[in-house]
Amino acid sequence: MESKLKAYLWPADGTPPPPMTRTRWRRFADRHLPSIVIYLMVATLVAVVLYPHMVITVPSGYVGVLWKRFSNGTVLDPRLLKNEGFNFVAPWNQVFLYDLRLQSFTESYNAISSDGVNLTASIVVRFRLQRDAVPVLHQAIGPNYQQVLIQPGIGSLTREVIAQYTAEQVYSTARQEIQDKIRDLVENRLSEKMMEHEGEESYRVSMRDTIILYDILVTGIELPAAIVAAINRKTEQYYIAEEYKFRVEREKRESERKKIEAEGVRDFQQTVSQGINESYLRWRGIEATLQLSQSTNSKVVIIGSGKDGLPIILGNVDSSAPPAGSAQPISNDKADKDRATAPGPAVPFEKMPAAALSTPAEKMPPVTPGAAPAAGPSSAPAAKAQETRSLWPITLSDIESYLARMLLPAAKTESKQPTAAAEQPR
Repeated sequence: MESKLKAYLWPADGTPPPPMTRTRWRRFADRHLPSIVIYLMVATLVAVVLYPHMVITVPSGYVGVLWKRFSNGTVLDPRLLKNEGFNFVAPWNQVFLYDLRLQSFTESYNAISSDGVNLTASIVVRFRLQRDAVPVLHQAIGPNYQQVLIQPGIGSLTREVIAQYTAEQVYSTARQEIQDKIRDLVENRLSEKMMEHEGEESYRVSMRDTIILYDILVTGIELPAAIVAAINRKTEQYYIAEEYKFRVEREKRESERKKIEAEGVRDFQQTVSQGINESYLRWRGIEATLQLSQSTNSKVVIIGSGKDGLPIILGNVDSSAPPAGSAQPISNDKADKDRATAPGPAVPFEKMPAAALSTPAEKMPPVTPGAAPAAGPSSAPAAKAQETRSLWPITLSDIESYLARMLLPAAKTESKQPTAAAEQPR
C-alpha cells in the first residue's frame, strides 16, 4: 500500500509555521455552511409568520386584555393588562384592544308621543370605559358591548320617556327635560344590572362601575309635516295675540304720557301767569329782537329809538308804500290796543321771518317841499307822533302784547278783549 504523505512547509529561517486555526474554522464552515443557511432561512420564515402573533402594539388611549389559550382564558387581573406601546406575547395567546377614551355614537329611535303621534328622535350618547373593569366587561359581554348593551337599553328608555309628553312638547319646550330624564333612567338601569361570574375567579360587578356615562343629547325630533305645520301656525297665532297685548299696553302708556304732559303744561302756565313781570317781558323782548335781527331778510336796526332803549328793526325797506286811502293814520296807543285785541299769529313771533309780517296800517302824511309846518296847539303832539312813527314799528309794547297773549291764560285775554275794543274810536 502506498502511504499518503502530507508535506508541511517549514520556513528556512527556522520560524514556526502559522497556527492552523483558520484552516479548522474554514473547514467547519465549508462542512456546515449549507446547514447553517437552511436553519437561518427557516428561523427567518418562522419569525416573519409569527411576528404578528407575538408582537402587539397598543395604540394611544387603548388597553389590551390578554387571553391565554392554555391557561384559564381571560386574565382578569387589571395589573396584567397590556399598556400602550410594544408588547410581546406568546403566539398562541391573543390580546383584545379596548378604547379608554371618550366615545360617542348617534342613533335614531322611533317613538310614539302621548297623543299618538309617531316621531323619530336622534340621540347622541357620550361615555367612557373604566380601565380596571375592562377584563370583566370583555369576559361578560365582549368587544361589541355597544350593540349588545348600550344602544338597545337607551332606545327602550327613550321610548318610555317620550311617551310621557305630547308631540308639541317634544318638538318645542320639553327637549331638555326629556334628555335629563333619559340620562337619569340610564344611570339607574346601569346600577341595577350586574355582571356575575362563578368559578375560580368569581366576581359581581355593577354595569355603572364599568361604563361612565357623561351625557345623552337629543339632537333632533322629526315629526310628520302636517303636525309640524299645525304647531307652527299655533305658535304664530300665539305671538300675534302677544303683539296685540303689547299694542294695548303701549297705548295705555301713551295715554299716561299725554296726561302727565298736559299736567305739566298746566302747572307751567299757572307758574308763569303768577310770576310774570315787566323785567321778564323786557328780557323776552330782547330775545325776540335778537332772533329777528339774525334773519336773512333785509332790515334796518335803529339803536336806542324804541321804548326802554330797545332797538327798532325796520323790515321790507325796499317794498313800495301802500296805496293812498288804504288805512287812516291813528295814534300809536290805539294801534297797540288794536294789535292786542287781534288774534295772534299761527307761528311764534320769534320764529316768524320779517318778510311774513304785515305792513303797518299807519301812513306818513306827505310833506311838500318848502311848506312850513302848521302852527297851533296840536303841532307839538303831531311832531312827537311823527318822531315815534316809522315804516314798520316793532317796539317793546308789541312784544309785550304778543307774549301776554301767548303766556297768560286764555280767560284773562278774553276778559281784556271787550275793554280794548270799547276804547277804539268809532
